Amino acid sequence: MNGYQAFLQRIVNSGGRVEREYGLGRMRTDLLVIWPIEIHGKKDAQKTVLELKVLYKSLEQTITDGLEQTASYMDRCGTDDGHLIIFDRSQERSWNEKIFQRKESRQGKRILVWGM
Repeated sequence: MNGYQAFLQRIVNSGGRVEREYGLGRMRTDLLVIWPIEIHGKKDAQKTVLELKVLYKSLEQTITDGLEQTASYMDRCGTDDGHLIIFDRSQERSWNEKIFQRKESRQGKRILVWGM
């Protein structure tokens, strides 16, 4: 996860920030990216929740659990931008099997799920 955070930090260095293990009540998200934006002349912030998971259980169970967490974090952060990123460290599966993207929704929120 530290490598992913370092990658994001280089992207946001021109004004945004990356917060790690952002406290959200009793729960936390792995990464919260906050980017300053301007809407209709007013300064605001775009917030993106990134929930990172390492695949230990079945893929479907990991996605189910991760979607619930991500949607909850999004609600608490007040954002509609959420991504669930699943890292598959299995040596038995090829990269073609590990890499995917799909759109899901939980609690009325659209979440992009990325397999790596």
